[in-house]
Order: sequence, then C-alpha cells, then structure tokens
Amino acid sequence: MSRIGKKAVSVPSNVTITVGKDNVIAVKGPKGELKQSIDRDITVEVKDGQVNFARPTDQIRHRALHGLYRALVANLVKGVTEGYERKLELIGVGFKASNAGNVLDLTLGYSHNIIFEVPKEIKVATAQEKGQNPIITLEGIDKQLIGQVAAKLRSLRKPEPYKGKGVRYVGEVVRKKAGKAAGK
Repeated sequence: MSRIGKKAVSVPSNVTITVGKDNVIAVKGPKGELKQSIDRDITVEVKDGQVNFARPTDQIRHRALHGLYRALVANLVKGVTEGYERKLELIGVGFKASNAGNVLDLTLGYSHNIIFEVPKEIKVATAQEKGQNPIITLEGIDKQLIGQVAAKLRSLRKPEPYKGKGVRYVGEVVRKKAGKAAGK
C-alpha cells in the first residue's frame, strides 16, 4: 500500500478545491490559483476539508500514481497558501547577479554576461552584501516551476569539485576533491 497516497490532504479554510471534467483539479487560495491534471484511473474525492485519493487496483503503475498525485496536490495547496522560495548562491571571484524586473544579468566568469529571463509567475530578487557571495532568491506558488528555473540557473555554471566555484543552492554541500599532489 502507498503510505503517501493513503494520507488525506487537509485543506485550509481559505482554499477551495474543485475537480473539473477530465480529472483536472483546480486549487484556489490567497496567493493565486493552480491546476493539475490527474490520471483517469485515480479517483479524487473532496469532502469535509480533506482530499482523498483512491486507486482501482494494486498494479505497480496505479500504486506509483496514487502517491504521486497526492503529493502534487499537497504541493499545490501549500503553494497557494504559503508559497515557495529557493535561494541560489554565486561563489567565485567576480561572479555577480543583478536583475531588472524578471530579467537576470549574470556575470559567471565567461567572456560575456548571461541574460536570463525568468518566467513572469516567479518573483526574482538579487542581493549582494559586502564580504558575502551574491544571492539570487526565487519566489512563487508553483513548486515545479521554481525548481526547474533554479536547476536551469545552476546549470549555467555548476559547482566544480576542486575549488567549489559556481552557482549552488544555499546550504548545498559540494564535496571537494584533493588537487594534484605536490612535487617530491
């Protein structure tokens, strides 16, 4: 049995959930509205401030989808009530980040600056304090979109294993390798 799929998603009082045709769940809250389509085999029941999911059989596919859709709807509910935030840190000499609206201007040690346009659903902010590494903050209600944009930004200059330079998530630990051994 799926332990995640069996748990009901509790819905706060300021959030409304509707199941439309074609099994599309719409979650509306104080921060916005999100939609998620659900596989036709999984049944969704909204009752007494809780959302329950059921599967028709114990096939591997149905068991996997059962927990998946429960987790996705739980993420939607959290997104429209609290929202999500992801921070990235630029580590390296001369690495800089600045933004004008939703356009990021990144200096990452290449011969040119990288101009990166962030989707309009996400708020982006950059901070540079003296003696600290530049920080890029992404905020929004869609967890998947924020994760995708953060991964794309990180892929522009992944942290390298010898000095640790690059773009990394705040709190991410990069295992460093020993460099070349010194001469005899």
